[in-house]
Amino acid sequence: MPSKVSVVIPSLDEQERIAAAVDSARGSGAAEVIVADGGSSDETVERARRAGARVITGERMRARQMNGGAEAAAGEILLFLHADTRLPGGACRAVEQALAAGAAFGGFRISFAEPFLRLRLVAKMINARTAVTRCPWGDQAQFVRRDVFLASGGFREIPIMEDYELAVRMKHRGPVVVLPDRVITSGRRFLEKGVLATALMNWRIVIAYRRGADPMKLAAMYRG
Repeated sequence: MPSKVSVVIPSLDEQERIAAAVDSARGSGAAEVIVADGGSSDETVERARRAGARVITGERMRARQMNGGAEAAAGEILLFLHADTRLPGGACRAVEQALAAGAAFGGFRISFAEPFLRLRLVAKMINARTAVTRCPWGDQAQFVRRDVFLASGGFREIPIMEDYELAVRMKHRGPVVVLPDRVITSGRRFLEKGVLATALMNWRIVIAYRRGADPMKLAAMYRG
């Protein structure tokens, strides 16, 4: 049976990682892979095309890029994949089955590519958090039916927390599934900034966002 899944990958200067992300999407059974680029100055676009992706370009903002990819997609189902993340084999079939069984939204469990104990502990905490909250974040390869996504307004076009906001919103539309297979993502930010500092910053931003903080200020805090 042909796949119904369009994988959308937002990118910005990810030449070292984009081909692996595209390859994993194709290997997972995607009907199409769309790289939504925000104006890369390196070889991201060329390498994405060589890997077999369809590339669209637009304004630099991950939420806006993913919305553009969703609009351009032909599949009935959307799966949003970060450029530094890889899907497991059979992921698209598992997504189709989950949505056919009644899920409204979902994501995957997570592992980190780098073989460090501290990152394995972080992955355990993320997976435990997701099991409790039923809110998979963007690095967990969020998926949803395209018609539902578009009817709900897509990602809120803000510079940070668009994935969290979508997960919370979709949680109110119906059942959320966290698939047992794991995506493999980069732990580069945890390694660069420190595990504890990064975790505390993430939760500080989540709490501030829930209290109504300006996403522009939160994005500056995150990147600073």
